[in-house]
Amino acid sequence: MEKKQRQPVYYSEYLQLDKILNAQAPESGKEGIRADDEMLFIIIHQAYELWFKQILHELNLVRDIFRQTSIPNNSPDIYNCVHRIQRVCKILEITVMQMTVMETMTPLDFLDFRDLLRPASGFQSIQFKMIEATLGLGFDQRFGQNYYLSQLNQKDIDRVKEAESQESILVLINKWLERMPFVKDSYWPGNNFWQQYREAYADSLQEGEKQNVQSFDTLLMDKTNYPATRRFSMEANRSALFIMLYRDYPLLHLPYELISSLLEIDELLSMWRHRHIHMVQRTIGKRVGTGGSTGSDYLRAAADSHIIFKEISELTSFLVSRSHVPHLPETLIQDLSYN
Repeated sequence: MEKKQRQPVYYSEYLQLDKILNAQAPESGKEGIRADDEMLFIIIHQAYELWFKQILHELNLVRDIFRQTSIPNNSPDIYNCVHRIQRVCKILEITVMQMTVMETMTPLDFLDFRDLLRPASGFQSIQFKMIEATLGLGFDQRFGQNYYLSQLNQKDIDRVKEAESQESILVLINKWLERMPFVKDSYWPGNNFWQQYREAYADSLQEGEKQNVQSFDTLLMDKTNYPATRRFSMEANRSALFIMLYRDYPLLHLPYELISSLLEIDELLSMWRHRHIHMVQRTIGKRVGTGGSTGSDYLRAAADSHIIFKEISELTSFLVSRSHVPHLPETLIQDLSYN
């Protein structure tokens, strides 16, 4: 059968540049007002939304992989997830740096057109809310819940609620960590790893840190009194800490990179939010946002509470130096190594 000849691809048509480059309609121009920086304002926010679209694309691919009931060690899936999460981190680095361009707009430049934007606000970015929900920020963890959906139209409310109804990456990572076999009793018959490790941890603490043993027991030892508010289970905590401790073994390289990259996402989102806070303070001071929020005060409260993987980061409190880490059974060393 003769292969159908494809039409040649032309650069501007492939990128649909006619749509993109004609998608800026400054409100100031409609009012006959000169506000030269409104074009910059529009393009920066459009660029953000394009990057948000790419982030959602990457996160959905990762989520599809972790939806599998089993991920074979010899498959490329975990590498693919690490690669995509690290790409998300690089994109977030760009979004943080993009604030530098926005900051070239002075407060007076912004006031030339700011009142024309009401009640539109960056708070209405549906894609950013979907990113947070896809990663694992639940509605009950959100700051300003009453304001969260109040500024959205019904179509966008439905999109956000649909994103929140899906299993998040946090939930799927928890299930994946729970399945990890290396801290199970089958590898430690009659010689429980966690009892050994608790002793090594307690011995490593300074006098002013001794109270940490109680936190260790709560999160890693006492299953009957495990806090119901925690989103990662005790089994997931144990696996994540084990990965951190024994990351140098070949089979744990990629799981460690995955965990570290998730923590980096939290760090970069926090940097983006705080950079945004400082820009807002510098630009509008104590005035309310165009969408009616309390401006920088709202942004600061959200930044302090919207930390998605903080339960994993808290586990670093329970690390000890390599010299104090319990030796692994030979069978486990073999299973964690390339054979």
